[in-house]
Amino acid sequence: MTARRYLLVALVAFAASLAAVLVTRFWFAPEPRVESEVHSLLHQRLTLDAGQEQRIHELETAFATRRASLEAEMRADNQRLADAIAAEHGYGPKVAEAVDRSHHVMGQLQKDTLQHIFAMRAVLRPDQAAQFDAAIVKALTQPAQSTR
Repeated sequence: MTARRYLLVALVAFAASLAAVLVTRFWFAPEPRVESEVHSLLHQRLTLDAGQEQRIHELETAFATRRASLEAEMRADNQRLADAIAAEHGYGPKVAEAVDRSHHVMGQLQKDTLQHIFAMRAVLRPDQAAQFDAAIVKALTQPAQSTR
């Protein structure tokens, strides 16, 4: 094969790869997280006063640190689970222990997220809290979409 054909094959492969990435991102993009929808509501649709903005910013900063810590624990739990699977080649006591530990951390993240949501809600006026509550309920109860 000549150099020209190699270049053509490389360009076609690159274009096909790029197209696959774009199609995958469009068709299989994850749904927005509940936190993203709440953040959008707080900062774009509700009219917060300066004091509310400051307090919510403080809450978000503190929670971001806590969430990052718990997510790091979950990554470590995933590694322990992978190690246990590699060692036991089945559902043995090490695998069960790793699963239980990861469930504990996931549960803690869910609890901390709910506490964070309620802390932000406490900053809102009653009219804002009603909109906030409706957005939370909608985000938690809308069916997941598998395709677009």
